[in-house]
Amino acid sequence: MVIALAHHEKSAFIKFFFTYFISVALLILAAGFFYFEQMKSQLIKYEHFSLIEYARHIKMGEDLSEFSKDFRYTFTKKQKHISISNFSEENGEFTKYIPTRHEGTYLQVFKSRDSYEQKLAHLKMKIIAIQIILLFVFGLISYFLAKSALKPLNESIDTLDKFAKDLIHDLNTPVTAMKLNIKLLEKQKTLQNLKAFERLKKSVGVISELHTSLTTLLENKTFQLKTLNVCSIVSDVIELHQPNYPHLKFIIECFSLETKANENALKQILHNIISNACKYNTPNGYIKIYTKSKVLYIEDSGVGIKEPDKIFDREYSAQNSSGLGLDIVKRLCEAMDIRIDVMSNDKGSCFVLIFH
Repeated sequence: MVIALAHHEKSAFIKFFFTYFISVALLILAAGFFYFEQMKSQLIKYEHFSLIEYARHIKMGEDLSEFSKDFRYTFTKKQKHISISNFSEENGEFTKYIPTRHEGTYLQVFKSRDSYEQKLAHLKMKIIAIQIILLFVFGLISYFLAKSALKPLNESIDTLDKFAKDLIHDLNTPVTAMKLNIKLLEKQKTLQNLKAFERLKKSVGVISELHTSLTTLLENKTFQLKTLNVCSIVSDVIELHQPNYPHLKFIIECFSLETKANENALKQILHNIISNACKYNTPNGYIKIYTKSKVLYIEDSGVGIKEPDKIFDREYSAQNSSGLGLDIVKRLCEAMDIRIDVMSNDKGSCFVLIFH
């Protein structure tokens, strides 16, 4: 439960942060784009007006020294009437036709695009710089808003974490007592072949396994990760299970695979998977454990899993599923950034652990 909340807390933080940040970023970018288009239109109007002013000086015979070398003019004849609002670009220059007193003759004024392009480039750089600053500021705001929004969740997690730890700690005494009493009862010959006693042993075993798994799970926040030899841990787990399943063949092809993980958590993951592989195998079946690069495969010849995509769901229940056990396995994997997958058919299953 605690790891799932921690995992979902991280997921919720990322979703909140990016939802808010991307929304604001799109608004900033859209505003920047429309502002740029508006200012670009204003610059075009300015260029148009400057040509009109230049033409007025020419027609009035006024001094042209105030105009830069970007301007020039010529007289040209046009057979068709040209609208007074004409303004266009020809050969990299802005141009405008101004009618004269002589019919069919127009004063054509030109202005280079150089100054316009410089102003446009300066405008782009200014808008981009402002947008970058705004994105950075709103990125910080998004971060602190996401942290603040998740504060109540953190408090709830801490409360549930404390409750769960207290509960598991209190269960330790009765679980230990049940295990000791089962060992004492096993010595009674009258109970050895009793089905009710076998069911009791099995139930106590399941409770004990879940207690161990939950204890490991609740250590999530204090996990100490160190470099481990996965194959060595596999061997230790196999040694625990092999004597209980003499009819199964264990094939180990795991020689060298190192990763950073918590030893107890990794042992619990392997224990739960291998335990299921043993329990739900076929008579005289096999369990094969092998590696390829940074991937560990745990394959069995069991009856298979009907819905492998649901096997890690806490609510899922099937004959060959330990229910809460595999849900805990999934959560432990998430806590150590281990990807876990499962493949299955009617000839067996294969759990895949992908280490980083």
